[in-house]
Amino acid sequence: MEATELRSLVEEQLALTRRLKDQVRRLKEESRAPLAVVGTALRLPGGLTAPDQYWDFLNGGADATSEFPEDRPGLRSVYDPQPGRPGTSYVSRAALIDDIASFDAAFFGISRREAESLDPQQRLMLEVAWEAMERAGIAIRRGRRLDAGVFVGIMAAEYTDRLTRGADLEGIDPYYGTGGGHAFAAGRVSHALGLSGPAVSVDTACSSSLVALHQAAQSLRRGECRYALVGGANALFSPELMVSLCQSRALAPDGRSKPFLASADGYGRGEGVGALVLMRLEEAEREGRPVLAVLRGSAVNHDGASSGLTVPNGPAQQEVLRSALADAGLRPEEVSYVEAHGTGTSLGDPIEAGALQEVYGGSDREAPLKVGSVKARLGHLEAASGVAALIKVVLMLRHGTVPAARAPEDGPLNPHIPWDTGNLEVPDRAAPWPEHARVAGVSAFGLSGTNAHALLTAPPTPEERAPRSDRRELVTVSARDRAALSDLVDRVGRHLVRGADPAPACHTLRLGRAHLPHRVAATGADAAALADNLRAALAAGPPAATAGRTVILRLGRDHRALADAVRSLADALPGLDLAGPDTDPATVLAGALTGLGVRTAAEPADTDAYAAALVWDDREHPLLAVGPDPARPFLDALAALYTAGADLDLSALSPTGVRFDPDVPTYAFQRRRYWIDEPRTGTATGTAAPDRESGAAGVDRAEITAFLHDELATVLHAEEAVDPDSAFLEVGGDSFTAMMLLTSVEQRFGCEIPLEGFDTEATVGALVAGLADRIAEAVADRPRQEATV
Repeated sequence: MEATELRSLVEEQLALTRRLKDQVRRLKEESRAPLAVVGTALRLPGGLTAPDQYWDFLNGGADATSEFPEDRPGLRSVYDPQPGRPGTSYVSRAALIDDIASFDAAFFGISRREAESLDPQQRLMLEVAWEAMERAGIAIRRGRRLDAGVFVGIMAAEYTDRLTRGADLEGIDPYYGTGGGHAFAAGRVSHALGLSGPAVSVDTACSSSLVALHQAAQSLRRGECRYALVGGANALFSPELMVSLCQSRALAPDGRSKPFLASADGYGRGEGVGALVLMRLEEAEREGRPVLAVLRGSAVNHDGASSGLTVPNGPAQQEVLRSALADAGLRPEEVSYVEAHGTGTSLGDPIEAGALQEVYGGSDREAPLKVGSVKARLGHLEAASGVAALIKVVLMLRHGTVPAARAPEDGPLNPHIPWDTGNLEVPDRAAPWPEHARVAGVSAFGLSGTNAHALLTAPPTPEERAPRSDRRELVTVSARDRAALSDLVDRVGRHLVRGADPAPACHTLRLGRAHLPHRVAATGADAAALADNLRAALAAGPPAATAGRTVILRLGRDHRALADAVRSLADALPGLDLAGPDTDPATVLAGALTGLGVRTAAEPADTDAYAAALVWDDREHPLLAVGPDPARPFLDALAALYTAGADLDLSALSPTGVRFDPDVPTYAFQRRRYWIDEPRTGTATGTAAPDRESGAAGVDRAEITAFLHDELATVLHAEEAVDPDSAFLEVGGDSFTAMMLLTSVEQRFGCEIPLEGFDTEATVGALVAGLADRIAEAVADRPRQEATV
């Protein structure tokens, strides 16, 4: 081989080696890519329904425990203050969600019948999932199948047990399986929101929601989804589990967890639901999402062959901490705070403290590792404890403060933990979090032996804010019904006047929200004007008519005035596509409107009162005028179009550099009570259902139609007649509803209508009319068929 050929071969091999090394490096970077937390939502004990309320609670002094309420008679019935008595619980208090029975079923298109059978954990998970996505500025458009995964930690489904207690099983309907099954906690969210990514429910007991976070992180890094919604849910209904925990003396008699304290005597139970939205950090920054915190790494393992299935294993805990550090690429001394599992048990706390000291408490530390556990205030939320801890840490990183983990009245620390010789500290007062040390760990250790640890940091740089915009803004608000619209307008108005710059809030409402049927919009030159004009627009009532798919673009006769107005608008709203090679102002204006989603048909005006106007329903809305505020008529016309139901793309109205605002009010759910009372002992009747009249010779079509309307309302458990103009799916209809309705038809009229012919996409009126025709035809055919036999 010639020297030149050899040199060429060597150069090719070196180039290949460099490419392979670059590929390996990229793969490693992708496997450890930082992930942004861009949205959170919660329903926690103490009436906490929003992150800012949770932050105020964490900086307060009260705990969230209360007596078991009247509507949980099973938990109350087993109470006996004397520990050790068989079949009893010595606990009468827990940290409970306020009004757990209420839900906005209509918003999610769920019938009353299904809502009553639906585990409150699933109901609340739907609401917090929606809110978390809204706080991230991710608009939910169900038909578009957003590339988002759902990962939910859940360990118990006790609500539906009340349908099977005793001998009476008549309360079991098709919704029994979907209402309480663990798989549906994640699957229902994906279905309701129209998400296409993985949908996984995780049960590793108390570590469930932190394990769900780990799985979500892996899914994002593998490219299985663009967004990941991580949730956790826990609710207390079962007296059996309460009795079991008391028989093992796992619970504190006063219902309170006391992590790392000398008074620790077991854990206090709690319930809650929470969710976070994650995505790749680089994509979050590119999309202008609110980066609340950054997930750097996580790990999961198991205790293995410890001294007992439910006994913590110190070496295993050390291993999971070190694995998370390796995944995050962090050194132990960089971690300044750990949100510990911290249940407040005499066995678990010293083991956990020992693991933290061994991994994080080395001599390289500049300051002791601060340790806390929200269980001291909120109780142990079991499957949801991880998500409650995560949201707490996200809030701490965002606010730059470490809250107190214990109060002076809590008494001394656990004497079985060597505080004097270790490098751990349980803070007894709030303190600023040093900017250079805002790194936190979160631990969750399952009763099953599955351990999880995650490491989060503050955003790499403070969020950059776009320069304050003094231009006129357009604000849009929408809801499923008028009552929710009114509530949301009030909340948005109060938020606007509290903020200094309305641009981020208006941007979030325009692009980060689903646009629902009941709408209102307004414009204003400042926050106060926006709030006032929005309330005035709501008070004016809904528009008389909706805008059609095409509206008239009426152009003034003065061509020069039109050109001047277009140029002025381009200066006022530079995001609009009003510049380009085409110099005809009418064509340029029509093109910009098309970009906003407005289809127009041009016609000349018979006046020079304006340069251009939009017309629909015989009403004229000025669009362009030369003056000191050229954006005002244009934005006013868009506000009127939006209110009239036009499907607009308003992205061009956002100023350069504006980011989504995570504090803009989320949807105003109109919650109603859906509840199945617990059966009392001995109340099962076992009575058979009354026979329905079969056969229907001689019935007319009007009778059939009336029966179908009445029976549909019965099947749905509707409190009033079902609107025939509503879509079947919107009133909560589904395949189960169709099956139950057709079963009633067979019992009443003696004819079988195949389910395959049931049009679930139709309106209620059209569906009933079609069924009535088929039933009438089947009933009419029966005498002829019988005569030929």
